[in-house]
Amino acid sequence: MAKTSGNPLRELMIYAKPYRILFVGIIGLVVIYNLTQVIQPYLVKVAIDRYLLVHQAHLGPIAEIGIAYLMITLIGLVANLFQTRLVAFAGQKIVREIRIELFTHIESLSMKYFETHDTGRLLTNVSSDTTRISQFFTQFLLSVIRDGLTIVLVMGAMLILNWKLGLMATIVVPIIVVISVVFRPHLRQSYNTTRSRLSRLIGFVAENLTGMRVVQVFHQEQKQLHAFNNLNYPYQDASITEYKWDILFNRSFDLLGNLAVAFVAWLGGLAVMHHAIQLGVLYAFISYIQQFFSPINSLTQNWNTLQSSMISAERVNNVLATPPALSDPQYPIDPDPIGPGAIAFEHVIFHYDPAQPVLQNISFSVKPGQFIGIAGETGAGKSTLISLLGRFYDVVEGRIQVDGVDIREMRQSDLHRLIAVVQQEVHLYSGTIADNIRLFRNDVTMEQIEGAAVATGADTFIRNLPNGYNTWLTPRGSNLSAGQRQLLAFARTVVLNPKILVLDEATANIDAVTEMAVQAGLVKIAANRTTIVIAHRLSTIRYADCIYVMHDGQIVERGNHDQLMGLHGRYSEMIQKASITNQSEQLA
Repeated sequence: MAKTSGNPLRELMIYAKPYRILFVGIIGLVVIYNLTQVIQPYLVKVAIDRYLLVHQAHLGPIAEIGIAYLMITLIGLVANLFQTRLVAFAGQKIVREIRIELFTHIESLSMKYFETHDTGRLLTNVSSDTTRISQFFTQFLLSVIRDGLTIVLVMGAMLILNWKLGLMATIVVPIIVVISVVFRPHLRQSYNTTRSRLSRLIGFVAENLTGMRVVQVFHQEQKQLHAFNNLNYPYQDASITEYKWDILFNRSFDLLGNLAVAFVAWLGGLAVMHHAIQLGVLYAFISYIQQFFSPINSLTQNWNTLQSSMISAERVNNVLATPPALSDPQYPIDPDPIGPGAIAFEHVIFHYDPAQPVLQNISFSVKPGQFIGIAGETGAGKSTLISLLGRFYDVVEGRIQVDGVDIREMRQSDLHRLIAVVQQEVHLYSGTIADNIRLFRNDVTMEQIEGAAVATGADTFIRNLPNGYNTWLTPRGSNLSAGQRQLLAFARTVVLNPKILVLDEATANIDAVTEMAVQAGLVKIAANRTTIVIAHRLSTIRYADCIYVMHDGQIVERGNHDQLMGLHGRYSEMIQKASITNQSEQLA
């Protein structure tokens, strides 16, 4: 889709350009099919007027006309079959490309976008909206070509047969235009309202399915059901309103078509009685009137498809028109693949809202291979520090360097190959354990997977599973414990083999026994790597080369464990609180 907002119809047609030769073939088949439909009433007219309504019927010519009618019908059926298949093929190819482009663009957006936009709306964009866009090509565009050509051919045939009756039949055209103009704004508004309310409903359902454990633990089923109904009923009302306008719009054309047939039958009947026209001509005219209104009715029904497709196109285009908050430099610097992994924060300032600073003048450096700990209470800015290092956000002031290169001067893909972040919440995919460790990279061998699992201590529990590394994980890895999921995240990191390892409170969900195994594994993982650990349990950073203590977005203390304990400051207080908490848990 175009990256700038504009005419949604024009933007939809951009996707048809690679298939223009295919659409030319479709148009050719449509022409053949429509010609067969227009010729059929004319053949019947010839049979009636020349060979039936005469003093002596001629069966030979009638049989020839019947054979010609049959052959033309078969040609039309074959042409219609192939045009339908080609349109479906083109439509599915187009929607596939739209989904790929949309998903690729969504992946390029910054974390801030996902924090401020409804996930349900994005799900609707990728699934429902792209499907409706495909209907523009498979239904509406085909209808415009086929039905528009039918109207032209039928009008030409009627004018050739009897230009007076033909002109009388065109009286309904202005009425059709008026009806379309009257109904169009109501149809568009109803479709837009329905789609918006459906997005909110899907978002609510997706959020609750993800957090169903919390809903049930806190017995919030009834409250969430009430909230669901508060979204479901407005969607129901919007859908009913949409159907109401659809029915009024379509039935208006049905009524108009039936009145037109009756009008032509009456005028034509009078003309036959007065010998002004032949009976065969009247038959052909009635057939053509029905053919005339059939495509009009089809076009009006597909008008609904056009409206919904254009609204979906606008919604998808709004996503595609959103530029990534972070972009790669025009002339990126390639990081040294064998660089030592040094890190430097230089006077870094960051905020989401200028009135509420998050990080204030942060400066520190990490030597290659060092093990660094970051401690602080919740909200101190620890995780934000790591988000900036991974360039999920850009600093407001200052800079961050890796091996002497400003991370803003690297490609994001290069930076993410250098730095691996293991977070407290581990996201696992539906698939085997092996797939989740290799992250679906085909170049990772089973030997590498097993080696990583052994290094992190995950191999022990994996071997005890029924199918070992081929054990199938349910969505989000819910058939594993929190500690097991965390161990898989460590193994995944080892496979990535980064120069810099960041653990963002990654041991918070691991029990004491498992933590001991993980600590042993971390020693192996951290060897020859720069390691930064954000500590939830201060025991994980006790033996760090340097510990930085943060408070209100500033580094207020720094040093190793013994040095910080000697200061009797914040770190010492945190250790004492942790000790009291552990004693309380043991007594409980």
